[in-house]
Amino acid sequence: MEDARSIASPQRGDTLLTPTGEVEALLGRCALHDQRALAELYEAVSARVLGLLLRMLRNRAVAEEALQDVMVRVWQRSDQYAAYRGRALTWILSIARYRAIDLLRAQRLQVTLDEVPEEALADPDAEEFSQAVSSQRSRRALDDCMQRLTPEQQRCLSLAYVDGYSQDEIATAIESPLGTVKSWVRRGLASLKRCMDA
Repeated sequence: MEDARSIASPQRGDTLLTPTGEVEALLGRCALHDQRALAELYEAVSARVLGLLLRMLRNRAVAEEALQDVMVRVWQRSDQYAAYRGRALTWILSIARYRAIDLLRAQRLQVTLDEVPEEALADPDAEEFSQAVSSQRSRRALDDCMQRLTPEQQRCLSLAYVDGYSQDEIATAIESPLGTVKSWVRRGLASLKRCMDA
């Protein structure tokens, strides 16, 4: 597909004027490989996504590059969005948040999770995760606690909260029953909370 940058300009994005239903409809069209829908979606959400990335990454060039990555991921995963799990914008912002965290980890930079807008954490899984880590400001503390989890729990949480996979997608990716994946995620989150509250 074309680079998202060549399809639409990030300066035009203004989700304040874009109804939630329109974003969901555009995602549906993206799932049908409608590149015009991607251009419209980019125009609708890019300002909001870039704002989140700028707050987290604190570097415009890196944030703008991350925006392109996020929109490519949104395009590739648009058929995986399910409206019953939360708002379309929340889903897109979650992908952006996980991409920013991944970049920060790669650059060995610190990030405070409470800098992220609440709406970026509004889907049920992300809310549970944010509650589990809300008492900690240091990414290093979270990483230390992650090391105490079982390998299965680490992998499931990483796929869910760094790569943005749904639990169904995790089950498929690691070839494990959905119930088992849900258990690993639930127990992993509980262990993280205990560790980080200690």
